[in-house]
Amino acid sequence: MKEIIINEWVGYFINKLFVFLGVFFIFFLSLVTFLGIIQNDKIQNEQKLAHEHIRAQWDGMEASNPHSAAHYGTYAFKPISVLNSIDEGISSVTGNVLRLEGHRQNDIVFSEASQSLIISKFGKLNPSLIFQFIIPLLLIFFSFNTYISERQTGRLKLMLVQGASLRKIIFSKVLSIWFIGLLLLLLTLFIQIIFNSDNINSDVIIRLSVLFLSYAFYYFILINITILLSVIFKSSTAALSLTVLTWVFWTIFFPTIMGNTTEKLSPLPTRIEFKEAMSEDRSKGIDGHNPRGERRDALEKATLERYNVDKLEDLPINFSGIVMQEDEEYGNMVWDKHFGNLYIQLEKQKNNYQLSGFINPFAALQNLSMGSAGSDMYHHLDFLNKSESYRRVFIKTLNDEYAFGGSKTGERGWKASNEFFRSVKDFNYELPTFLSFYTKYLIDIIILLFWVFFTSILVYFFTRKITV
Repeated sequence: MKEIIINEWVGYFINKLFVFLGVFFIFFLSLVTFLGIIQNDKIQNEQKLAHEHIRAQWDGMEASNPHSAAHYGTYAFKPISVLNSIDEGISSVTGNVLRLEGHRQNDIVFSEASQSLIISKFGKLNPSLIFQFIIPLLLIFFSFNTYISERQTGRLKLMLVQGASLRKIIFSKVLSIWFIGLLLLLLTLFIQIIFNSDNINSDVIIRLSVLFLSYAFYYFILINITILLSVIFKSSTAALSLTVLTWVFWTIFFPTIMGNTTEKLSPLPTRIEFKEAMSEDRSKGIDGHNPRGERRDALEKATLERYNVDKLEDLPINFSGIVMQEDEEYGNMVWDKHFGNLYIQLEKQKNNYQLSGFINPFAALQNLSMGSAGSDMYHHLDFLNKSESYRRVFIKTLNDEYAFGGSKTGERGWKASNEFFRSVKDFNYELPTFLSFYTKYLIDIIILLFWVFFTSILVYFFTRKITV
């Protein structure tokens, strides 16, 4: 097999068209990767500056009412992954800035897509677009005629006479074309490592490895299918037509069909329905039988009994701060109920879409590509959950200061010092490691391995049945 593969590569370099396409792809892919890294660094620097500016404003706050500060709030910035320049996943449409304030949980805003004048079905040009759509087409065009041309020119019989088996010849051709895709992948990863050397750590290496293997498996599957069809039909036109048709179905039609199907199997409420349901629970009670006024009266009675006084004015603390925190706690219960159900539905949709990979390996590839780049739904939900956890601690700190920091009920003009505001911890989010999320992607890895073995077995089986 080694001699056949070497001979194939010698033929590639003799072919002027291959050399031209190779040089063009290497230059084009290197340029796109480099520009993506520059854009990624720019966004990271802008976020860092914005975060520092917001914190400086908070630290410079003059003595003021903690509850007013809770309304003023702060901001959480969703950090951009180092590998976001390879596959931005859902990051461009989900937004990256979240306002954290009292009494409400806001939506994340300022997505890149919402601020762009150019809207494309495939997104903006980046390495993942080239990896998923352009390179596969290149590999298909290299693969579809490689067996048939050998058969038509008589070289196939010559190799068989010399002792090479048909199976060995076919797999050698698969591997020789597969190496083209691997080289393009390695080039991209090499550029990432060179220009992100300061940000490379063990987690990034693991993510790059998963990314590389995912695309490597997918390319192997696609080449197997292309050459298999050429072996079966013995017609370059039929092989090319069926392979391109399969590729189009995998990458364009099937994802849309499965996306619509998963939405119907696990439907999500509309934005209006979701907000109305949350507002109703906030005002009437989570079970519909605890109006806000009754909850406040019960809290007042319990507080008076705790401090053994008859009137709010006699309390040694500020009851207003307790009411505000109680309202926050109740709002947190409402958030946990509705967003918890929403996240469950989202994960069901994600799981159903992942299972579609047994029919369409492209689905598994996309999931692993976004997951290894840290730009998929699981990473996004992790940011939202940790932001909300910080918001709760942040608001409780302010409400507790208002309630127990020295003011009493009715002292609306009471102010906390600048020293207190500076003591409030800042929000710092770190991207979770891939190994902490790896169970989310096991099914995708299994699916790609299944397709690798399945297509290899098909090639093995049909090369035994085909006569030259």
